[in-house]
Amino acid sequence: MIKKRFFKTKDEVEITFEWPQAEGKAETVAVSGDFTQWQATPMKLNKKKVFSLKLRLPKDEQYQFRYLINGSEWENDPSADDYIQNGFGSDNGLLSTHSNL
Repeated sequence: MIKKRFFKTKDEVEITFEWPQAEGKAETVAVSGDFTQWQATPMKLNKKKVFSLKLRLPKDEQYQFRYLINGSEWENDPSADDYIQNGFGSDNGLLSTHSNL
């Protein structure tokens, strides 16, 4: 799940990425995208058994991303703004920081 927080006085958007632990099946989760130069950024497991990570990204941009589960399984976020083919035979999630979406 993706949560967006827009600021009236800043040209950035706070993005919270969340991925449920799913009954212990996910031991590690990382988010990877063009905003991290496709480096896996680890997410932290909270008390609600949800992995989460907050980032601030520039406003009015679009970013491709995916989740890396247990270091080997790529997954898309069902709440992504859209999806785009990635050249590896699957899709990447698309995240928009435009305030009109």
